[in-house]
Amino acid sequence: MARTIPPLPPLDWLRSFEAAARLSNFTAAAAELGLTQAAISQHIRLLEERLKTRLFSRLARGVALAPEGAAYLPHIQSAFATIGSSTAELFEPRAVQTVTIRAPISFALLMLVPALPDLAKALPRIQLDLVTIHRPTDYDLPGSALDIRFGNGAFPGREADRLTAERLVPVAAPGLASGADWTSLPLLLVAGAREMWAEWFAASGSAGHPRRSHRFDSFVAAMEAASAGAGVLLGSRPLVDAALDSKTLVRLSAFELSSTSGHFLTKASTARLTSAEQDFRQWLLSRHSGSGSA
Repeated sequence: MARTIPPLPPLDWLRSFEAAARLSNFTAAAAELGLTQAAISQHIRLLEERLKTRLFSRLARGVALAPEGAAYLPHIQSAFATIGSSTAELFEPRAVQTVTIRAPISFALLMLVPALPDLAKALPRIQLDLVTIHRPTDYDLPGSALDIRFGNGAFPGREADRLTAERLVPVAAPGLASGADWTSLPLLLVAGAREMWAEWFAASGSAGHPRRSHRFDSFVAAMEAASAGAGVLLGSRPLVDAALDSKTLVRLSAFELSSTSGHFLTKASTARLTSAEQDFRQWLLSRHSGSGSA
């Protein structure tokens, strides 16, 4: 059998009770609500009759909450707060909120920037303040609760959610790849964690060669050089996927070297995210929910 819910007291009675209880004075409550002191007194009297409980003790100057009124007050205030926040969320224009996000320049340009139109559709009230990272020490600067880091997922003091799992494959411009055996071409190098040509050749069983060429401090710069025909790049998927789809670059081998590294969305373990940061975080994780596996 369905439970019968008793009828609620009229809302104006409850508003008068909340104001009078918070201010400990019927006259002050009347001034706040734009009513007369007599109207407040009547609302309280009717509410007490409805509940069959004395909510206030009348004093010479003002009133004091009875134990039953004190117990009732936080529930009424919580209910009003819920109604107010729900009304604002659903019906009032929401202010634009800025989310600051730090990311390696390659991920920022190749993954985040192309996704901005989708972000505008999904979260129209959020605007990004995108800060590109060039050195690991840039992460130590204050001002951002969220950041994107490249590594194996172990970031002391930070919670990390995987966005990508890196796979490495040789790529080059179509014109450069159409000639002789690509292993005789100059190899482009990326400083840091992606300087893995020796590992790729060893894992693929191909014979490596010593002909190295230009060296870059960011993957996106090396990728531009590869697109210009400067040499062969050990391309990081999924960063090069758009270039492969558009034929700006072509893959030179079917073999991909899976890496334990990848991109992670991280936050300090003690940080409390704003509602906008939480929305952005969920949006970004949902976009990359299928990218975490090789």
